[in-house]
Amino acid sequence: MGAPALSLRGVGCTFVDRHDARQRYTAVSDVTLEVGAGEFVSVVGPTGCGKSTLLNVAAGLLAPSSGTVAVFGAPLSGINARAGYMFQAESLMPWRTALANVMAGLEFRGAADAKERAMEWLRRVGLGAFGDRYPHQLSGGMRKRTSLAQTLALDPDIILMDEPFSALDIQTRQLMENEVLALWAAKKKAVLFITHDLDEAIAMSDRVVVLSAGPASRPIGEFTVDLERPRDVAEVRAMPRFVELHQAIWGVLRDEVLKGYQQQLAA
Repeated sequence: MGAPALSLRGVGCTFVDRHDARQRYTAVSDVTLEVGAGEFVSVVGPTGCGKSTLLNVAAGLLAPSSGTVAVFGAPLSGINARAGYMFQAESLMPWRTALANVMAGLEFRGAADAKERAMEWLRRVGLGAFGDRYPHQLSGGMRKRTSLAQTLALDPDIILMDEPFSALDIQTRQLMENEVLALWAAKKKAVLFITHDLDEAIAMSDRVVVLSAGPASRPIGEFTVDLERPRDVAEVRAMPRFVELHQAIWGVLRDEVLKGYQQQLAA
């Protein structure tokens, strides 16, 4: 087997207050995590446990305070050029149409066929007739589809997703989850998916990694999701094995969620 698509070894991230160097906060500590080529891995944990911090480290947007990051066996230095990042927050440029937004990254890379490739990806996410619309003319689900097309049009080897569907209603969310699974199955890219939703993590993933409550959050559980593919995220929730996995993972996660909640109250 070749090197994993993404490998974090002993990663720690400590932030120092710029006004007082004595004030330090360690978000994550001694995190070791791998995502194989073509593997879909979700990370779950309490609010504020450092999930997005790890994603930023994987993207090369944040240098770890300790530990190492490797991409397909090569040490990561600077931005991870082999990864595409789909953010939780809106990332579309409001002055550009849906088509122009999807084209942006391709144009930056100098692709001569940027328009054709962008249009093809809009069609793949069901927005072929909406390329001339601006973000404010699209629904929340349509904007998420455009963001997905924007990420996948660059054909990244690794896809990083930070709670991309958390703001959507449940019906639109399930449609988007199934779309992502269908596109992933076709291309089999490595995916590192951050979510607060345990149901979502189990329904979509090959593995689920559980992080402890912060500060100094670390992995405290890892579960293989042995549900047959292809999956429908709504139907899979009714399977007995899904329920077993949910109970097992929640058994590890429950106390950490309570700790995180108490920390928020104390703050």
